[in-house]
Amino acid sequence: MAVVLPAVVEELLSEMAAAVQESARSTGPRSLKFLFGSSATQALDLVDRQSITLISSPSGRRVYQVLGSSSKTYTCLASCHYCSCPAFAFSVLRKSDSILCKHLLAVYLSQVMRTCQQLSVSDKQLTDILLMEKKQEA
Repeated sequence: MAVVLPAVVEELLSEMAAAVQESARSTGPRSLKFLFGSSATQALDLVDRQSITLISSPSGRRVYQVLGSSSKTYTCLASCHYCSCPAFAFSVLRKSDSILCKHLLAVYLSQVMRTCQQLSVSDKQLTDILLMEKKQEA
């Protein structure tokens, strides 16, 4: 089941990308609500508030930062389906109640909808951002 669910999510996001390109957004939110419950609404709210920033470096590294509803910034790594928020650690990793937190879902939605802000930084600056996040967690 754990292998099938991410494939279903990726298929849904692909379908949403196609729908966004065709401007037929009517089926996306209902499908999201069915799969993700209240996280879908919260993730869409983060996207609407343009709370997602893609930070990229010259070496090709890409990190997303999401300004959460509590005004705390969380780091998301879409390439490995990771978020630094406590909900991800508890609900996704520890209890396996969810497959994504609202921040990671917001990242994926902003990719599909092409609404994330973009920031280019040096490799050192990106390293500093990641190290600062690690210090805040400790």
